[in-house]
Amino acid sequence: MALDRRKLMILKAIIDDYIATAMPIGSRTVSKKIDLDLSSATIRNEMYDLEEMGYLDQPHTSAGRVPSQKAYRYYVDQIIKKTTLSAEEAQQINSYFMQQLNEVEEVIAATAKALSDVTNYTSLVLKPQLHKINIEHVQLVYIGHGNALLVIVTDAGLVKDTIIEVPESMDANMLFSISQMLTKKLHGCSISELKSRFDSVVEGEMQRHRQFFSTLFNAIEEELNTDKGKDVVYSGAKNIFNYPEYNDIEKAKSFFKVLEKKDSLYNMLQNATNVEFTVKIGNEIEDEDFKDCSIVTATYKVGDKTVGSFGVIGPVRMEYNKVISVINYMGKSLSEIMTQVNNYKNLK
Repeated sequence: MALDRRKLMILKAIIDDYIATAMPIGSRTVSKKIDLDLSSATIRNEMYDLEEMGYLDQPHTSAGRVPSQKAYRYYVDQIIKKTTLSAEEAQQINSYFMQQLNEVEEVIAATAKALSDVTNYTSLVLKPQLHKINIEHVQLVYIGHGNALLVIVTDAGLVKDTIIEVPESMDANMLFSISQMLTKKLHGCSISELKSRFDSVVEGEMQRHRQFFSTLFNAIEEELNTDKGKDVVYSGAKNIFNYPEYNDIEKAKSFFKVLEKKDSLYNMLQNATNVEFTVKIGNEIEDEDFKDCSIVTATYKVGDKTVGSFGVIGPVRMEYNKVISVINYMGKSLSEIMTQVNNYKNLK
């Protein structure tokens, strides 16, 4: 049975009201919400049909209906319209980034705080995933006293640098030649490919400098793994108590158990970097402990390269329309500020 216009209006009214109140919805409430001249009996029949179709559940025999997870999925995919934030909401988000933010950690913390405050849910932000970027250029700059500045430029525009020791026999010209060779050999190389690519460098005439190249490899690997971003930054965990269903201590404990599963959340956010935008509802999330939660995520970039993801986690009864609008706006803002911070660090 298809959802005709009448069923669609009734389903939307039930979902909207349940998101707002967390109370089961009866036919009388629906009649006040829709612009149709229908009797309570007709509305009850339509609600029964929606229940038979799997869009509504009836928690108790005499109670009204509540949306099922199938209903929320239909609501997200077919009913809600893409909206833009109000000027006030956009200004609220922008205010978190108006302070001087010169480090990635500061941007991530500000993002988490902005997301949780504006959506009133718990926010999750994954640090930049440098294993997803590739090497563009390697440069060794002689600075004297047996030392050189190692500079690594990635395809995301990120620049990493450190000072390493070099043999006294290596002068500026030789380091320049090595830089050219390394750039040619390592261009487009990811962290996972670094070892095999590097082994091919240490051959022929360079064998006599094996110890130096071992030091150089370790320095490059360490720099590219410094911010590998396994940590997930949270904000607003206490926001869950704003929702009446979490006055139940068991439900509250269940939610905090979810937040303690950091590996699961990390893996979800890491996988989300492959998809620009995702909404996962209840049982769509692989882990059984997440069955009463929804997670909305989006990616962010440095320049043109996707390097991380962020999102919010909350009850299945989530205000999806607002959350999706906030995350869409935040994705653009976060990408811009991350690119600005990176450019600032490159100029230092």
